[in-house]
Amino acid sequence: MKKVINIDFGAHCPEGMSAEEWTLRVKLAYCYRLVDFFGWTETIFNHISVRIPGDEGHYLVNPFGLNYTEVTPANLLKVDLDGNKVEPSEYDANPAGFALHSAIHGARDDIHCVVHTHTNEVSAIALKKDGFGHDDFYGAQLYNRIGYHDFEGITLFSEERARMLDSLGDRHVLVLRNHGIAVGEADIERTFFLLWTVQRAAEIQVTAGALGGKDNPIADDIKTRCAGLTQQLISDSGFAVKFYDAMVRKLVTERGMPW
Repeated sequence: MKKVINIDFGAHCPEGMSAEEWTLRVKLAYCYRLVDFFGWTETIFNHISVRIPGDEGHYLVNPFGLNYTEVTPANLLKVDLDGNKVEPSEYDANPAGFALHSAIHGARDDIHCVVHTHTNEVSAIALKKDGFGHDDFYGAQLYNRIGYHDFEGITLFSEERARMLDSLGDRHVLVLRNHGIAVGEADIERTFFLLWTVQRAAEIQVTAGALGGKDNPIADDIKTRCAGLTQQLISDSGFAVKFYDAMVRKLVTERGMPW
């Protein structure tokens, strides 16, 4: 029987850094590698960020200009809510990420990790007036859990933050119309699972839309129950951890240790 790989996210912590921050850095770097592994990257663009507990207003984000396969625990940037580096680095951050990520990190205590993507499938649905449907297995899990924000151009400007937060409300998925999505949850594991669910919903919807014939609808009460049960699964960090760890093991098995 093949032995299951054991991934120790806290191993090799540098001197002078807390174990908690180093573990976050390792998990976040793996998250970048996973997004690349699944083909969800947009070259050097887009962001995945995680708030550092106990380090008020500081979060980790990718250095601008690096491919996701070049992101490591050590070269992740630590920035404040204005996008200023709070530790020296040879790299800069992408200002397009601050309006979105800083807004959410600064306003939502229940969201510690935020991912922004615009895959083909997600961007296609963001272009459509009706947005996500909820009559497939994955779409049903997102029923009444998605906010929609009208396109205002590249998200560079701080004055858009309040409007994005209004569009998000108390939800954890934000469709940026004509653009892409942002998803956020309490930790990296739950955020990645939610991202995977949203991406699968987009893929199924785009594929079904290419077929002839009518879709088979799901009743609203069933969709409500399905979304509620999924949220319970996400709230149980043990479920998300199992999923995330399995995806990291798959990554390492197929590509080897990344650093």
